[in-house]
Amino acid sequence: MLDKSSSLWVRELRPKPPVKWAGGKAQLISQFEPLFPKKEYSHYIEPFLGGGAVFFHLLPPSAILIDSNEELINFYLVVRDNLEELLSDLKKHKNTPEYYYSIRALDPRYLSPVERASRFLYLNKTGYNGLWRVNSQGKHNVPFGRYKNPKIVDEPNLRLVTEALRNAQVICDDFSRVLDFAQRGAFVYLDPPYYPLSDTANFTGYTSDAFGPEDQKRLAGVFRELDRRGCLVMLSNSDTPFIRELYSGYDIQVVYARRAINCRPKRRGPITELVIRNYR
Repeated sequence: MLDKSSSLWVRELRPKPPVKWAGGKAQLISQFEPLFPKKEYSHYIEPFLGGGAVFFHLLPPSAILIDSNEELINFYLVVRDNLEELLSDLKKHKNTPEYYYSIRALDPRYLSPVERASRFLYLNKTGYNGLWRVNSQGKHNVPFGRYKNPKIVDEPNLRLVTEALRNAQVICDDFSRVLDFAQRGAFVYLDPPYYPLSDTANFTGYTSDAFGPEDQKRLAGVFRELDRRGCLVMLSNSDTPFIRELYSGYDIQVVYARRAINCRPKRRGPITELVIRNYR
């Protein structure tokens, strides 16, 4: 565990999420604050880690962090275990279209973990709208973002991220892996790909596998199992009749989010989302 002085130091200088992620929760933290458990919990589990805004805000002394995105998880592992090499590699990158597309074309399977993490962060910082999206073959397909001066190497924040991850287990797997760790008294935060508001609003491009209605039902089953085990469970999702029905009987709160990733600026306005809890 983090020693007390180190833990206090990190809490005073909370890291920002190191990557921009579709559906990231940084903008909602102030609305989430009164919804987090009031009583202490034994440990923290997050099966859809993404940008990690909730984890980096709470900074629990022990955590199990899971995501199915291999590139994302490799990045977090490298930041935790090999930051100096990552910082060195990041400094080679250039903010030009030609260079961007040459890096995007690389097959991450043939890169070292550090090179792979460097490529991932570079594409995240310089790609259009900070979006991470892959096609059905699992290849990143976001165009160059044309930012004047993207912050590719944010060394102070990455050092805070390293410290925050020091005693976290970081796992690449399906969200159902949470059941291998969930015990009474744990706090589990679930932030899945949202159920679409319409047939044309679906976005599940974090990995090459779509997250459809059957996955939402499977997740609701995991939610109920976590509840049965005595975990404190909090879940975010879209405000739709389908989601409200799936979690009927649980505490449902409404929060207001602003869509940050949309190709049409007029569709980036506030929208209601749901926070579902098995506690009050």
